[in-house]
Amino acid sequence: MTFKDACLGLFVMFIWGINFSVIKLGVSQADPLLMTAIRFTLATMPLIFFVRKPDVAWRYLVSYGVLFGVGVWGMASWSITAGLSAGMTSVLLQTNVIFGLFIGYLVFRDRFTIHKVIGALFAFTGLALSLMATDGTITIKGVALVMISALSWSLVSTLVKKSGTRQPFAFSIWGMAFAPLPLLLFALSLNGTDIITTTINSWNDYTTFSVLFQAYPTTVFGYWVWNRMLVKYPLSTVAPVNLMVSVFGLLGGYLFYGEHVGALQVISAAMILAGVLIILLKPGNTFLAARLAQWRVRKVSDQKV
Repeated sequence: MTFKDACLGLFVMFIWGINFSVIKLGVSQADPLLMTAIRFTLATMPLIFFVRKPDVAWRYLVSYGVLFGVGVWGMASWSITAGLSAGMTSVLLQTNVIFGLFIGYLVFRDRFTIHKVIGALFAFTGLALSLMATDGTITIKGVALVMISALSWSLVSTLVKKSGTRQPFAFSIWGMAFAPLPLLLFALSLNGTDIITTTINSWNDYTTFSVLFQAYPTTVFGYWVWNRMLVKYPLSTVAPVNLMVSVFGLLGGYLFYGEHVGALQVISAAMILAGVLIILLKPGNTFLAARLAQWRVRKVSDQKV
C-alpha cells in the first residue's frame, strides 16, 4: 500500500472510530432508529440521481438496504442507547469477522484452518471478559444488540459477494436508498407515531451535527475510500487496517464522554482485536513469517558459500 493510501485509510478509520461517539451524541437526543433513517436519507439523496444503478438484481439492493440500515447501524445505534459505551460498541462490532467464519463455511464451503480457530478462541475469550465488566460500559441488552449488528455486517458482506457486483460504490449508494423506510417502520412499530413528535421536539444543534457527520464524512466519504481501497489492494492488506476503528472508538469515548477504560476493557479489547487479526492474516503473510523466510534463504546462501 502506498504511503498516501495508507494515510487516507487511517484517516477514514479515525472518522469511523469517532463516529461512535458522534452517534452517542445524537441518540441521546433522539430515537436511534429514526436518526439512522435520516442518516441514510441524507447519504443517498440527491447523490443517487448522479450515480448509475449497478448491474445487479433489485433483490440484492433491497436486501442490502434492510440489512445494512436496520441490521448493522440501526442495532449498533440502539445498543448505545441500551447502555453500551461508544468505545466498547466499536470493539464488539469487530466480532463480525467471527460470524463471517461460520457464514463462509455454510455458504461458500470455506475451510476452518488452525489460525482461524485460534483467532476465534481469542475473540470469544475477549467477548466473555467484556461481559464481566461492571463499571457501566457494558449491558447485556447492549451486547445482544451489537451482536445482531455484527451478524448483520457479516451477512451484508456475504450479500455483496453473492451479488457479483463490480461497482461497489454504486451498489452501496443504491442499496442504502432502501434503508430509511424499514428503519422508520421499525421505529413506529416499537414506539408508535408519538416518537416522531418527540424526536422533532428534542431536535437541537447536536442532533443536526450528529446526523450530518454520520451521513457525509462517515458514510459517503468513508465508504467511497474504503471501497476504492478494496478494489485496489488485496483484502488481506486492507482488512487489518479496519482494526484501528476500535482504537479510535475507545479513545473517542474516553476523551468526549469520560468512558472508563480499565484493565479489563483493555485486555478484552486486545484479545478481540488480536483474534480478528489472526483470522484476517493468511499464514505466511505476517511480518514475522516474511522475516523468517528471508533468514532461511540467507542461511542457505551462506552455507553454499
